[in-house]
Amino acid sequence: MYVVATPLGNMNDIGVRALSVLAAVDVVAAEDTRHSQRLLDAFGITTRMLAVHQHNEQEAAGRLIALLESGQQVALITDAGTPAVSDPGAKLVARVRAAGHPVVPVPGPCAAVAALSVSGFAEGGFRFVGFLPPKSAARVAALQALCDEQDTMVFYEAPHRIVECVADMAAVFGGERELLIAREITKLHEQIVRMPLGETTEWFAGDPNRGRGEFVLVLGGAPVVQGLDAETERILALLLEVLPLKGAAKLAAEITGAPKNLLYARALELREPR
Repeated sequence: MYVVATPLGNMNDIGVRALSVLAAVDVVAAEDTRHSQRLLDAFGITTRMLAVHQHNEQEAAGRLIALLESGQQVALITDAGTPAVSDPGAKLVARVRAAGHPVVPVPGPCAAVAALSVSGFAEGGFRFVGFLPPKSAARVAALQALCDEQDTMVFYEAPHRIVECVADMAAVFGGERELLIAREITKLHEQIVRMPLGETTEWFAGDPNRGRGEFVLVLGGAPVVQGLDAETERILALLLEVLPLKGAAKLAAEITGAPKNLLYARALELREPR
């Protein structure tokens, strides 16, 4: 089975190898066959399609494995970009691999990497988060768990949640943290802007069209803290007298706002026998 990346919006981004594979396989497994039919038609590809989406992925996996066992070849595509990355396909890939069939990537467009490449944040590593929980309380909790993450983070978000999502980011990470907003990448109304989180609410309010389309958010990582101040050191030392190491670091982070990973590392040093 081939996992084939397709354009995010601009048809010219389709790869030569992708076209060759889509034309040569016996079946194209597509998230939305009506949507993908336009792509195949644009390049004169007549391969038959089979729908594989989040509601039928397990059932469709059985059908595709049967096709593979009969000697046929399958290409998996999604509506846009690389399949199985915050899109249907991961369960299917796992089932096909477990059944002993090769799974071959055909690289191409990926919204996360496209946005990351123009963000200016990617000197070090990055963490792909994908979609956050849709409800605000769960989303805030997920963001709080990322507070100490020093690598750049990449998120996907839908238009009906984008304003609330970015507002939650500002509340959790603070208004100074830099965010790149990439909207409708490669499409007619593509828009890519970078600004502090504190300016995002005003930016979205400035034009209702800015809240439309599909979004990739690239957030700069937490600033590197060189050390702990004297008061934080004192609080950590006091907590270590009555709490286990992890508990002391966690509570110290809540009290002082210092990064938990830095407090944990310092706690290890303080607990080392001298």
